[in-house]
Order: sequence, then structure tokens, then C-alpha cells
Amino acid sequence: MAPRRPAELYRAPFPLYTVRLHPRRPLAITAGGGGAAKTGIRNGVHFLQLEQIGGQLSASLLHCHDTETRATMTMALAGDVIAAGQDNSCHILRFSLQEPEAPGAAGKDGSGDKGPRRRRGGGGGGGGGGGAQGAQGRAREVRVESLQRVRTDFSPDALQKAVRFSADGALLATGGADGFLRLWEFPSMKKTLEFRAHDGEIEDIALGPDNKQVVTAGRDFQCCVWQQDQLVTGLRWHENLPGIPDKAYRYQACRFGAVEGSAGALRLYTVQVPHKRERRPPPCYLTKWDGKSFLPLLTRPCGSEVVSCLSISDSGTFLGLGTVTGSVAIHIAFSLQRLYYVKEAHGIVVTDVAFVPESRPGRELLGGHEAALLSVAVDSRCKLHLLPTRRSLPVWLLLLLCAGLIVATILLLQLAFPGFL
Repeated sequence: MAPRRPAELYRAPFPLYTVRLHPRRPLAITAGGGGAAKTGIRNGVHFLQLEQIGGQLSASLLHCHDTETRATMTMALAGDVIAAGQDNSCHILRFSLQEPEAPGAAGKDGSGDKGPRRRRGGGGGGGGGGGAQGAQGRAREVRVESLQRVRTDFSPDALQKAVRFSADGALLATGGADGFLRLWEFPSMKKTLEFRAHDGEIEDIALGPDNKQVVTAGRDFQCCVWQQDQLVTGLRWHENLPGIPDKAYRYQACRFGAVEGSAGALRLYTVQVPHKRERRPPPCYLTKWDGKSFLPLLTRPCGSEVVSCLSISDSGTFLGLGTVTGSVAIHIAFSLQRLYYVKEAHGIVVTDVAFVPESRPGRELLGGHEAALLSVAVDSRCKLHLLPTRRSLPVWLLLLLCAGLIVATILLLQLAFPGFL
């Protein structure tokens, strides 16, 4: 049975380009905008409170942070710190959630009024606060502080296309249209490394858990593993697939993921998309790599719709994909088999996808589902994709069924061929 159409979790007043979920709080952060063009479309970062209401996951707007003339195209999250890619720069923001001191406290906009939650617009400056009612009618406030802005791209068409925090939050990696990979110490934002990683745009960056290796995917048909500025290896996903020319596909995304049930093990996942669009589009491919040797373990086609973004669940169990035609899919990481698919969930390019974290607050939001994926698109919508829990039989029951099958087979043979035993 095909999955139901995904629920619309939130609609912004501008195109959405990125979404992140806080690992320890029921909070989603999404951003976008119309850029510097004087079209009347604003630019901002929106903070959404997530909670279960009546058995359904819902979102309410906590705060709108105005980014003036800069649309946020890429975003990374480390605790309560956001690294936002805006034009040719990376803007570092810190936010805090504050509870009011007294019950029934109301903000200036009357957010303390009792009743059902409502979405609220209105821009907030860097120190401004917006609120949403809590369970007892109290208003939670979000305060956003601008820490620093650094230029991260120097090409004529300057654009930061990728940003990633290390697992420990001590390192920030950026890449853009000029093909340079830049590494920054955090929080000082001191640049520690800068070198040309690709001839052309960097599409994506993946940081290893020990901060020693960085993987970059570029539009120059290369996906490279780096240690400092030294090339460790270049990935070759199709070397065991005859009939695919070297420059027929390019790498679109790369992500490290954990291995479920295997502590310390690591996998790298990459997405390969056709370089040229054809009347009969060839399939895109998913590849799973060993996280130490960087040898390909498995490659499978993932449909003919061009993949635009990739996300991996915390446990490394699921892969989420968005496409340029608006479709959304969830694959299981072990076999790369597709478990969930909604064609044209957005009807326009999906710009980012993110799984609900598997921390305690995240599990409370799942409401009995095995996984939940958020997708955002240029249509200004944030949609929710729920993966039902897969039913499995206990081992003892499987053994009992096998034993029963063997006994039944012997009895049938005895009836058909007397004297069989």
C-alpha cells in the first residue's frame, strides 16, 4: 500500500532551503528567503516548537529571526550554535530558549492568551524574541545573538554551498563555488586550512568522527578523501559496474553514518546523479562505502528522479532522499532498499531533508513510528514523512514455525508414500 500524502507541518512566508533539528530539544530550525532582490520576499531563520498533540506531530512558530537581505542557503547545527551560509559568507549565530519566570506571563503580542496554539509571523531582530504558548499558557522565548561572520567563498559567483560541524563541535568545514575547502577552529573561527579541493563547485562535505579525514563531493566528477590538504584517495563508485563512462555521473552528496549494532564502525554514503539530462533519464545511484578503507560495499539504483539532498538517521539505519522533482524517499542503509516513497510530495525541488533525532525528546515525538523525516522545498513548505514501525517475529516463534513446517512435510510424505519412514 502506498504511503499517505505527507502532512504539511509548517508553511513559511519565503522559499525554504534548509532544515535542522536540535538533538536534545523538540525544536526544528528552518531557513531561506528571497535573497537581495527587491521582490518583497523576506529572509529569515524560523524556530519551530515540535510536540505531539492528539497523537499527531505538530509544529508552532516560536521565533522569526530576520536576516535582512541575506537568504540562508545552507546550515549546520552544533548544540545551540548555528552556522548559516548566506551568499559568500558563513554567519555564526547563538540562540537560547528562555522560560518566563511567572506562570501566565504574556509577551507583547498576547502569546499568553489561553487556547490552541497558533502560528505567528513577524520578524525578530538579533536580540528580539518571539514566543509560543506552553502547556500552561506560558510563553517561551527565543533569543538570537550574532557572534561572527566570515567570508567563505571568493569566486565571481560567490556562494557557500556546504557547511558542516565536526562531531565534537570543535571544527567547522565550508565549501563553495570557488572549489576551496576551508577549515575553521570553533568558536574562534580561526582559519586553520585552505586549499583547492575541486575544479569547480563543492557540492557537499562530510567530516569523519575523529576530525582527521574530510570527504568532499564536487561538480568535477570527483569525490575525494583528504587528510589535512593531502589527498588520501579518490572514490570510484562505478569501477565494478561496466558500461558506465567516467564522466556520465557526478557526485551530489556524501555523508558518514553509524552502523547499527556495531559500535565504532562507520560507513560513508554517496549519491551519484547523471551529469546530463536526457529524454529518457538514466537512474541515480546510492553507494555504501567502508568508512576506513573507502572501498565500495554496495551500489544500488535509487530511481530516475535526480536526487537533490541526502540525510542519515542518528543510528545509521535509514537514508532520506529528496529530488529535484519534489519526491521524497527513505531507504534502509543496510541493503539500500527503498522503504518509503511519495512522488512529488512538494511538486518542486526538495532543498533539504532531516531526520527527527533518536534522542529521548526525539523518540517522544515519533509517536510509535520507527522514523520521521522532515523535508523542505522552494514551495515554502515543511512536510512530515512518517515511517511505520516494521513488524518482526520473535526468534522463538520463527524456530517454532520452522519445526512445524518440517513435521507437516514429513506427515504429508508419509501419507503420500506409505512406508516412507
